[in-house]
Amino acid sequence: MFHTQRFPFKTRHVLAYFLLLLLTGKGHAQEKNVTILYTNDIESVYEPIEAFWDDDINFIGGIPYLTTRIKQMRQQEPGSFLFDAGDIFTGALAAATEGKLAFDLYCSMEYDAIALGNHEFEYGWQKLAHTKQRACFPVLNSNIFYRGTDINLCQSYAIVEKNDVRIGLIGVMGLEAFKNTIYTANREGLEARDPYPIVQKLVNELRDEVDIIVLLTHQNQSAPMQSDKEADPAVQRGFAEDYEMAGKIQGVDIIIGGHSDNGLWQPVKHPETGTFVCLTFGQGKYLGYLNLTIDAESKSVSLNEGKLIPVNADSLTPDTKVAQLITKARNDHPELTEVIGYIDRPAFRKYYQESTLSNLMADILKSVSKADIGLVNPGSMRADLNAGEITVEEIKNIYPFVDPFHVVEINGRSLLDLVEYSCQLTYGLAQFSGVKLTYDSQHPAGKRVIEVQVNGKPLELNANYTIACSAFLANGGDGFSMLKQGKKIRISDLKMIDHMLQFIRSTKQFTCPNLGRQIDVAKKI
Repeated sequence: MFHTQRFPFKTRHVLAYFLLLLLTGKGHAQEKNVTILYTNDIESVYEPIEAFWDDDINFIGGIPYLTTRIKQMRQQEPGSFLFDAGDIFTGALAAATEGKLAFDLYCSMEYDAIALGNHEFEYGWQKLAHTKQRACFPVLNSNIFYRGTDINLCQSYAIVEKNDVRIGLIGVMGLEAFKNTIYTANREGLEARDPYPIVQKLVNELRDEVDIIVLLTHQNQSAPMQSDKEADPAVQRGFAEDYEMAGKIQGVDIIIGGHSDNGLWQPVKHPETGTFVCLTFGQGKYLGYLNLTIDAESKSVSLNEGKLIPVNADSLTPDTKVAQLITKARNDHPELTEVIGYIDRPAFRKYYQESTLSNLMADILKSVSKADIGLVNPGSMRADLNAGEITVEEIKNIYPFVDPFHVVEINGRSLLDLVEYSCQLTYGLAQFSGVKLTYDSQHPAGKRVIEVQVNGKPLELNANYTIACSAFLANGGDGFSMLKQGKKIRISDLKMIDHMLQFIRSTKQFTCPNLGRQIDVAKKI
């Protein structure tokens, strides 16, 4: 029997109150607190990026530094969950190890689950299916199937538990991401299906078994290839597919998204369903942080704090084990660490503007091809180039593709159409060597070009010009139909990247090109 007479009056009332809470099951004992850490689109960025857009940070990101930041947060908040929304492959080391390094790194970083991204298909789905068995965490996708069957390529959902908090996780890839950003041969034999009925069915099955439901999605509009995207609103692609899914699927608490690299400094809550949408800007520059309170009875979720934590490499020490894994992979592939040249200053990417890096790569392509014009699309530039030594790995990180270059002949009228199409910025601003143009971005599409010069002379509509470009562009990729309709003069004997590497080896010393080839008069006013 409970004897209240042994305690003072006030103490008896406090004890009686707590006894009442225990008997009725009401009060704070029914609340659970949970912290979720998240990333997306890290894309094998092993080294910190020069944060030229941030006055407070010199270098940001880098997987070993991100790992240290994750461990710091887990020390502060034990039992935190760690999830990723896809794109853990790409780049030279990932290709050399066929994705093994990426899975080994994420195991060492102690991820609790990841979703598939489009980059995980870069070496074909067969290699992915084999390599993902290295993962010590669930690799999730619910809507990609072996064609003509109901057999999933991956585990469609998982339940993970820590500190008496159970989370149901479901992986999703958007149809656009599957169809338009994965090379056809690398997904041959697979099909992606409408995720909505699949996900809703899984949510309904899991809802009563878990405290919260989290979707790890890889959808939205494809990301722009630009390192400073968080500082440039013009290139931020939004999160429309995630937001639409948040409003249509019932019973989801959190969507952690990817693919567009459109970061959200704070989670966005859908007004109708209460689902929170979260994304980082990708490349491991920020660690997403969510702290939530869950009502154990109603399973309603309230947000205490949500933010992006910068991975400030200036003030962090790289994680030893993760750094050793990267070093070992480089030692196992010494051909990637070969120093083949030097550049006097950094070369950076831009998506909707002329960039020093794309100018450099277009100049190299023009030189190796002997064409009148070198052309690169901004979407193919996958990393920046730091000043100083140039290694094979850095160049293959910039251009990780394995296609040959094509030399295509088109007439001046088609070249003008090509330049006009580029100035529409549908897939960013194409970058040229051998072409100088003036345009007005405020004019209607199709009427933006003011003047074009080819190798110092005015464009002649009836003349013929040869253009060196990737096989992707030559076959009409990114909407360049005028190249597909042109006359193919030559296809390179080696991969485009191999020709570029040979040229850099032979040239050795490079001066970063200046800007000024494409002048937008609207921005000079």
